[in-house]
Amino acid sequence: MRRAGFDRRAACATIRAGMTIDRLPFAVVGGLREDYVITPDDEVHLRQLGGNAIYAAVGARLWAGPVGVVGRIGLNYPAEWLPIIAARGLDTAGIIRDPQPLDNRTFYAYRTLEERDDLNPAEHFARLGRPLPAALEGYATSTEGQASRDTPGPLGVRPEEMPAAYRRAQGVHLSPFDFYMHYTFPAWLRQQGVGCVTCDPSVRYMQPQFTEDVRHILRHVDAFLPSEMETRGFFAEPLRDLWQAAEAFGALGAPCVVLKLGARGQYVYDTATGRKWHVSAYPARVVDVTGAGDAYCGGFLVGLAQTGDPLEAALRGCVSASLVLEGLGALYALDHPAGELERRIAVVRQAVQRI
Repeated sequence: MRRAGFDRRAACATIRAGMTIDRLPFAVVGGLREDYVITPDDEVHLRQLGGNAIYAAVGARLWAGPVGVVGRIGLNYPAEWLPIIAARGLDTAGIIRDPQPLDNRTFYAYRTLEERDDLNPAEHFARLGRPLPAALEGYATSTEGQASRDTPGPLGVRPEEMPAAYRRAQGVHLSPFDFYMHYTFPAWLRQQGVGCVTCDPSVRYMQPQFTEDVRHILRHVDAFLPSEMETRGFFAEPLRDLWQAAEAFGALGAPCVVLKLGARGQYVYDTATGRKWHVSAYPARVVDVTGAGDAYCGGFLVGLAQTGDPLEAALRGCVSASLVLEGLGALYALDHPAGELERRIAVVRQAVQRI
């Protein structure tokens, strides 16, 4: 299942020259956001470049490049961010700009590194003795409407809006987004000739009543990567253990299942062989956990598409997540020292446990 390599230097030169790329190796579909974050130690960071599509694309970009980003923004999205994104090797041809303002705000208040609240920003700012920022007035949630079976939300995209250069990609990752998109994109991507499709579900549809819908999604993806919270919310009956959930997703049709467990690492399950691994998290110096799970998925996508090996994919995902954890903002991880990827992957590999 190993696929041909990609000439990163040649592709980057093409971007800098402003030329059109006929085919990108990897792309990510998801959200581009303005993040408003309160960290566990009560630091406040306003209007940060974020969104799960950007974090996932960064996670992929660490191992390949360039990476296409597919998402929708409104007239109010900071125009100065687009050239910054493009300069870091994230192709912006798939970013659709509506001629009207769209709500792309995301608020997170972290109680701990593992627990966060994305509701009631006024309450959290009051707790800090600070007024609610004007930019967050009227904010409700960033995931409203994502469970709709009939139509994508205001920030959603339809398959036919994806640029032609992305449609025969080596791999495409679907970040948490509208159920409608996750239901329609995988089969369409297969028809276009995409080699590897991975999906990180939205908490909004990871519920027992969506079981048959999730079965449809899993039939068309190569890997399914839910969080522990999403996994536990999906099953009506209490789980004996999380390996039971991984096997259940495999029985629903997922060839590979990764349960993201935060600081406890990941459970990786290969349905065809029954192999199981516990991959520990890299011992990162944690500054901000925002986007780490998305970056993991980006690294995993590239690893799975290039090697066909779920364990090798998981190692790359771990390293991508660790670099995002150690700084603020979606692009921080791209400034790693030379040789750092190889050093970290060796550390993570030594700690793998075969179950």
